[in-house]
Amino acid sequence: MPEEFLVDVDTLRTQVREKYRDVALDPHGTHHFHTGRPLAARLGYEQAAVDSLPDQAVESFAGVGNPFSLRPLEPGEHVVDVGSGAGFDSFIAATQIGPTGSVVGIDMTSEMLTKSRDTAEQLNFGHVEFREGLAEALPVESGWADVVISNGVINLCADKQAVFAEIFRVLRPGGVLQFADIANGQPVPLEAMHDVDLWTG
Repeated sequence: MPEEFLVDVDTLRTQVREKYRDVALDPHGTHHFHTGRPLAARLGYEQAAVDSLPDQAVESFAGVGNPFSLRPLEPGEHVVDVGSGAGFDSFIAATQIGPTGSVVGIDMTSEMLTKSRDTAEQLNFGHVEFREGLAEALPVESGWADVVISNGVINLCADKQAVFAEIFRVLRPGGVLQFADIANGQPVPLEAMHDVDLWTG
């Protein structure tokens, strides 16, 4: 394991996949975080936009904030959603950019991808696509995106420099990053930094 990483990358990814596989398959089960429509309301998403989506699109939502509160998206924009999960933020983005825009959601959990692709088909959102991939190696061409969004994902990545480098790569010059995430403003003991269970818990 490279010395610069605080935890083993593969172990962290495995645990993250397991947790979000559970959220995809059992969205109303017991999780250590809030999910679904109550969470979207708590985070200030526009009620009409959430109400327009089917339960399948919302029930596995597990974000930590509202990236659209920073700036509403513009019609026709190209958007990349890093860690798109079951697609909730991608679908909100799709309604804002309209059919002349495009959304590419990236996720590493197959169960989430299955769910998001099924929902996109159900909604007849031909301008939304979901691709399997990692935040550290986005399967998107350089300079394609006007906007990159992400919600509660970067904190789960061991190599944050690689994530931000990839975001910078896929953004066009002058493009915008809008993300919500968790940050700790207090010192963390070294042993806690090396505890992978604390990263995912």
